[in-house]
Amino acid sequence: MLTAEKKKSPPATDGRVRRSERSRAAIVQALFELIGEGVLLPTADEVADRAAIGIRTVFRQFKDMDTLYGALDVLLYERFEPFFLAPVPEGSIEERIDEFVARRAKAYEGIAPYKRAANVKRARSEFLQERHEAVVSRMSKDLRRWFPELKRMDAPAVHALELVTSFEAWDRLRVDQRLGKQRAAEAMKRAMSALLGARG
Repeated sequence: MLTAEKKKSPPATDGRVRRSERSRAAIVQALFELIGEGVLLPTADEVADRAAIGIRTVFRQFKDMDTLYGALDVLLYERFEPFFLAPVPEGSIEERIDEFVARRAKAYEGIAPYKRAANVKRARSEFLQERHEAVVSRMSKDLRRWFPELKRMDAPAVHALELVTSFEAWDRLRVDQRLGKQRAAEAMKRAMSALLGARG
Protein backbone atom coordinates (compact mmCIF):
# COMPACT_ATOMS: atom_id res chain seq x y z
CA MET A 1 0.00 0.00 0.00
CA LEU A 2 1.35 3.40 -1.00
CA THR A 3 1.55 5.99 1.73
CA ALA A 4 0.62 9.58 0.99
CA GLU A 5 3.60 11.85 0.76
CA LYS A 6 3.72 14.24 3.65
CA LYS A 7 3.25 17.85 2.73
CA LYS A 8 6.38 19.81 3.23
CA SER A 9 5.92 22.79 5.52
CA PRO A 10 7.65 25.99 4.42
CA PRO A 11 10.97 26.47 6.14
CA ALA A 12 11.02 28.79 9.11
CA THR A 13 13.46 31.01 7.27
CA ASP A 14 10.70 31.96 4.80
CA GLY A 15 8.66 33.49 7.60
CA ARG A 16 11.65 35.39 8.92
CA VAL A 17 12.43 36.75 5.47
CA ARG A 18 8.86 37.96 5.02
CA ARG A 19 8.87 39.63 8.46
CA SER A 20 12.17 41.28 7.64
CA GLU A 21 10.80 42.58 4.33
CA ARG A 22 7.69 43.93 6.07
CA SER A 23 9.83 45.65 8.69
CA ARG A 24 12.05 47.19 6.05
CA ALA A 25 9.07 48.48 4.05
CA ALA A 26 7.45 49.88 7.23
CA ILE A 27 10.63 51.77 8.11
CA VAL A 28 10.92 53.36 4.67
CA GLN A 29 7.21 54.22 4.69
CA ALA A 30 7.58 55.80 8.13
CA LEU A 31 10.39 58.04 6.89
CA PHE A 32 8.33 58.90 3.80
CA GLU A 33 5.35 59.94 5.95
CA LEU A 34 7.36 61.97 8.45
CA ILE A 35 9.15 64.01 5.80
CA GLY A 36 5.88 64.47 3.91
CA GLU A 37 4.39 65.93 7.09
CA GLY A 38 7.15 68.52 7.32
CA VAL A 39 9.75 66.84 9.54
CA LEU A 40 12.83 67.68 7.47
CA LEU A 41 15.29 65.34 9.20
CA PRO A 42 13.46 62.70 11.25
CA THR A 43 15.52 60.90 13.87
CA ALA A 44 15.85 57.13 14.02
CA ASP A 45 13.68 57.17 17.16
CA GLU A 46 10.93 59.06 15.34
CA VAL A 47 11.07 56.62 12.45
CA ALA A 48 10.92 53.64 14.82
CA ASP A 49 7.94 55.13 16.69
CA ARG A 50 6.04 55.79 13.45
CA ALA A 51 6.79 52.29 12.15
CA ALA A 52 5.78 50.79 15.53
CA ILE A 53 9.02 48.85 15.83
CA GLY A 54 12.06 48.97 18.07
CA ILE A 55 15.03 51.20 17.33
CA ARG A 56 17.26 48.13 17.13
CA THR A 57 15.14 46.82 14.27
CA VAL A 58 15.76 50.02 12.32
CA PHE A 59 19.50 49.48 12.50
CA ARG A 60 19.25 45.78 11.79
CA GLN A 61 17.60 46.71 8.49
CA PHE A 62 19.74 49.76 7.72
CA LYS A 63 23.29 50.23 8.90
CA ASP A 64 22.77 53.99 9.29
CA MET A 65 20.34 56.79 8.44
CA ASP A 66 22.12 57.55 5.17
CA THR A 67 21.39 54.01 4.00
CA LEU A 68 17.75 54.51 4.96
CA TYR A 69 17.61 57.73 2.96
CA GLY A 70 19.04 55.80 0.03
CA ALA A 71 16.13 53.36 0.24
CA LEU A 72 13.70 56.28 0.41
CA ASP A 73 15.26 57.77 -2.71
CA VAL A 74 14.60 54.54 -4.61
CA LEU A 75 10.97 54.62 -3.46
CA LEU A 76 10.59 58.24 -4.57
CA TYR A 77 12.07 57.50 -7.97
CA GLU A 78 9.55 54.70 -8.48
CA ARG A 79 6.63 56.88 -7.42
CA PHE A 80 7.47 59.96 -9.44
CA GLU A 81 9.04 58.41 -12.55
CA PRO A 82 5.58 58.10 -14.24
CA PHE A 83 5.44 61.91 -14.44
CA PHE A 84 8.39 61.75 -16.81
CA LEU A 85 7.16 58.82 -18.89
CA ALA A 86 3.81 60.10 -20.12
CA PRO A 87 3.61 60.68 -23.89
CA VAL A 88 4.38 64.17 -25.16
CA PRO A 89 1.16 65.75 -26.46
CA GLU A 90 0.95 67.10 -29.98
CA GLY A 91 0.56 70.82 -30.43
CA SER A 92 2.31 74.11 -30.91
CA ILE A 93 5.36 75.02 -28.88
CA GLU A 94 3.18 77.27 -26.70
CA GLU A 95 0.77 74.40 -25.98
CA ARG A 96 3.66 72.08 -25.15
CA ILE A 97 5.17 74.65 -22.80
CA ASP A 98 1.85 74.94 -20.95
CA GLU A 99 1.49 71.17 -20.52
CA PHE A 100 5.16 70.64 -19.71
CA VAL A 101 5.07 73.19 -16.91
CA ALA A 102 1.78 71.80 -15.59
CA ARG A 103 3.31 68.31 -15.30
CA ARG A 104 6.60 69.50 -13.85
CA ALA A 105 4.78 71.67 -11.30
CA LYS A 106 2.66 68.74 -10.17
CA ALA A 107 5.71 66.51 -9.81
CA TYR A 108 7.75 69.17 -8.02
CA GLU A 109 4.97 69.94 -5.57
CA GLY A 110 4.72 66.25 -4.70
CA ILE A 111 8.42 65.65 -4.32
CA ALA A 112 9.42 68.96 -2.70
CA PRO A 113 9.76 67.92 0.97
CA TYR A 114 11.71 64.79 0.07
CA LYS A 115 14.00 66.64 -2.31
CA ARG A 116 14.78 69.22 0.37
CA ALA A 117 15.57 66.50 2.89
CA ALA A 118 17.78 64.66 0.39
CA ASN A 119 19.64 67.88 -0.40
CA VAL A 120 20.60 68.21 3.27
CA LYS A 121 21.93 64.66 3.29
CA ARG A 122 23.51 64.59 -0.15
CA ALA A 123 26.83 66.22 0.76
CA ARG A 124 27.65 63.25 3.02
CA SER A 125 26.18 60.49 0.86
CA GLU A 126 27.91 59.23 -2.28
CA PHE A 127 24.78 57.24 -3.15
CA LEU A 128 22.55 60.33 -3.02
CA GLN A 129 25.08 62.29 -5.06
CA GLU A 130 24.97 59.62 -7.75
CA ARG A 131 21.18 59.51 -7.67
CA HIS A 132 20.99 63.28 -7.98
CA GLU A 133 23.26 63.23 -11.03
CA ALA A 134 21.10 60.51 -12.58
CA VAL A 135 17.92 62.51 -12.00
CA VAL A 136 19.45 65.66 -13.48
CA SER A 137 20.45 63.66 -16.56
CA ARG A 138 16.98 62.08 -16.77
CA MET A 139 15.29 65.47 -16.66
CA SER A 140 17.63 66.86 -19.31
CA LYS A 141 16.65 64.03 -21.66
CA ASP A 142 12.98 64.59 -20.85
CA LEU A 143 13.28 68.27 -21.78
CA ARG A 144 14.73 67.31 -25.16
CA ARG A 145 11.92 64.78 -25.65
CA TRP A 146 9.34 67.56 -25.25
CA PHE A 147 11.20 70.16 -27.25
CA PRO A 148 13.16 68.85 -30.26
CA GLU A 149 13.72 72.54 -31.04
CA LEU A 150 16.68 72.33 -28.62
CA LYS A 151 18.67 70.61 -31.36
CA ARG A 152 18.81 73.92 -33.24
CA MET A 153 19.70 76.02 -30.19
CA ASP A 154 23.14 76.98 -28.96
CA ALA A 155 24.53 75.38 -25.81
CA PRO A 156 24.11 78.39 -23.46
CA ALA A 157 20.40 78.63 -24.29
CA VAL A 158 19.92 74.90 -23.68
CA HIS A 159 21.74 75.14 -20.34
CA ALA A 160 19.53 78.07 -19.38
CA LEU A 161 16.41 76.04 -20.23
CA GLU A 162 17.61 73.16 -18.07
CA LEU A 163 18.12 75.64 -15.24
CA VAL A 164 14.74 77.38 -15.42
CA THR A 165 12.87 74.06 -15.59
CA SER A 166 14.77 72.47 -12.68
CA PHE A 167 13.38 71.63 -9.25
CA GLU A 168 15.81 74.14 -7.75
CA ALA A 169 14.29 76.95 -9.83
CA TRP A 170 10.77 75.88 -8.86
CA ASP A 171 11.70 75.69 -5.18
CA ARG A 172 13.21 79.17 -5.27
CA LEU A 173 10.05 80.58 -6.82
CA ARG A 174 7.84 78.83 -4.26
CA VAL A 175 9.93 79.30 -1.11
CA ASP A 176 12.37 82.20 -1.47
CA GLN A 177 10.20 84.34 -3.72
CA ARG A 178 7.02 83.16 -1.99
CA LEU A 179 4.99 82.70 -5.16
CA GLY A 180 1.85 80.61 -5.26
CA LYS A 181 1.75 77.62 -7.58
CA GLN A 182 0.00 79.52 -10.37
CA ARG A 183 2.38 82.48 -10.31
CA ALA A 184 5.40 80.17 -10.11
CA ALA A 185 4.12 78.25 -13.14
CA GLU A 186 3.58 81.48 -15.06
CA ALA A 187 7.14 82.60 -14.27
CA MET A 188 8.55 79.28 -15.50
CA LYS A 189 6.46 79.43 -18.67
CA ARG A 190 7.57 83.01 -19.37
CA ALA A 191 11.24 82.05 -19.04
CA MET A 192 10.80 79.02 -21.28
CA SER A 193 8.91 81.02 -23.90
CA ALA A 194 11.68 83.63 -24.03
CA LEU A 195 14.40 81.01 -24.46
CA LEU A 196 12.47 78.93 -26.98
CA GLY A 197 11.37 81.93 -29.01
CA ALA A 198 7.69 81.20 -28.42
CA ARG A 199 5.02 83.87 -28.33
CA GLY A 200 4.54 84.83 -24.69
